[in-house]
Amino acid sequence: MSNKERKLSKFISLLLRHKPEVAGIKLDKYGFALVDELIEGINKTGRFIDMQLLEKIVAEDNKQRYSFNPCKTKIRANQGHSLKVDVELTEKKPPKLLFHGTAERFMKSILEKGILKQNRQYVHLSSDMDTAKAVGERHGKLAMIVVDAEQMYKDGYKFYISANNVWLTDTVPVKYINSLSLCGLQIKNRVD
Repeated sequence: MSNKERKLSKFISLLLRHKPEVAGIKLDKYGFALVDELIEGINKTGRFIDMQLLEKIVAEDNKQRYSFNPCKTKIRANQGHSLKVDVELTEKKPPKLLFHGTAERFMKSILEKGILKQNRQYVHLSSDMDTAKAVGERHGKLAMIVVDAEQMYKDGYKFYISANNVWLTDTVPVKYINSLSLCGLQIKNRVD
């Protein structure tokens, strides 16, 4: 994907997750926008997109951010919405540990309050460290958090898995943070 296509993908993410009104489109209750309206709305903002380019962006997006309906007349973001939509998540038992990449500057708050969803519908967690690391590095100096998802689940917390395999939950209280590392140095560990 070219740099121009990546920028367009981020713009589509903004529209489908946070601000559809920027392109004059509407999302249904499941977060879907009509593809024709999305293409028309994007083109009205001075950017160019057609169905072929949209299909390429959906197929090549390294985070698998988007999904079409079966006949490709609708499209939505798979997760990460600040808007209230039902992306029809599947509740599922998580693996023993999940990972959360963030920036060091957020650690004081996380250690006081846990991991909060902020302006999103859910906290995003990864089943592998590499994905969490890539997410965390986007926000500044990396801090990695290991979450005891198994114990959270046993204690009644619900987990969901998105269409692009991101683990989602409402919150991660401090007591489920098993370990964290800053700049590669482990500074806390509660995993038995």
